[in-house]
Amino acid sequence: MLDSDLAGLYEIPTYRLNEAVKRNIKRFPANFMFQLKKEEYEVLISQFAISKNKRGGRRTMPYVFTEQGVAMLSSVLNSERAIQINIQIMNTFVQMRHWALENKEIAQRLTELEHYFIDHCKSNKEDMEEIFRAIDLLMDRTKPAKVGFIRTED
Repeated sequence: MLDSDLAGLYEIPTYRLNEAVKRNIKRFPANFMFQLKKEEYEVLISQFAISKNKRGGRRTMPYVFTEQGVAMLSSVLNSERAIQINIQIMNTFVQMRHWALENKEIAQRLTELEHYFIDHCKSNKEDMEEIFRAIDLLMDRTKPAKVGFIRTED
């Protein structure tokens, strides 16, 4: 999740969230939090039409928090609101994992269907080529015979 999205949920300014994180930076290794590169941020803006803030937008690239990083925020932000939001976010991650596991069977069946379709098309390709050859032969037989005299040499 983006730092600005989390700050909005916690009802604090983004810079306050980032200050708290920087004061406790040892709690946020690279697999808990990372900073977007400029190119990634520009893609994010173009994909979601994120508008800039009143004072010319962000001065630094946003931080992105993984599930573990969001959980670690609960040890950094100690307000009642932060605790409640963290509980909701953790429950959401659990529900997402649960949904992914439930739909794993559907995804597997779609993959199998896709492989079957691809194999079917490959096996029918030879049949289709034979059909086209047969059509070509039929077309040759139905062409009118040449009209005119055939010159034979005596």
